[in-house]
Amino acid sequence: MISPAVSTLHPSSRIRSAVARTGRRLALLASVAVLSACSSVTERLPSVTSLVTPYRIDIVQGNVVTREQAQALRTGMSREQVRGILGSPLVASVFHADRWDYVFTFSRQGQPRQQRRVAVFFKGDVLERFEADELPSELEFVASLDVKRGSGKTPVLEATEEQLKKFEEANKPRNPAPAPVADPEPTTTSFPPLDAGAAR
Repeated sequence: MISPAVSTLHPSSRIRSAVARTGRRLALLASVAVLSACSSVTERLPSVTSLVTPYRIDIVQGNVVTREQAQALRTGMSREQVRGILGSPLVASVFHADRWDYVFTFSRQGQPRQQRRVAVFFKGDVLERFEADELPSELEFVASLDVKRGSGKTPVLEATEEQLKKFEEANKPRNPAPAPVADPEPTTTSFPPLDAGAAR
């Protein structure tokens, strides 16, 4: 005859396992409640990504060619002279040995991307012609890199006469310098001769 299975657990062990099961169920219910609350909160509040934007570094690629450099190019120049003015080309193709390409791109967060191209064409070792996008002057290029100054105007670096006078008045010493003290008359002190002690 088969006897029914008798529980061999101690009563305190049964209580602990029941408490553990109840604790797991409560933890599961609490996590479901938190997750459902999170979804309703995110619908009412703006997301973190709309409040905080990550910092993106400035990306500069290629050669900067300014208007002044392009104006210095003359037909008939050698390759070395062109390299001396524009620098080494970014792209010099084996298949197009008579063409040098200068490409410049600048990307900064919150500003439109800058991109310019200059192509220089040679006939043998002599400059024949060049093609370029609209190029900025050196001052315009430097102003485009300056983040803090939004107006693009160069500040005046000269002071007027009135400004200089105000500056001098504001920076005058408050305590006048003491009058120089006249040097006292030198006193002459006579000392006995050094060999006088030896004569005694």
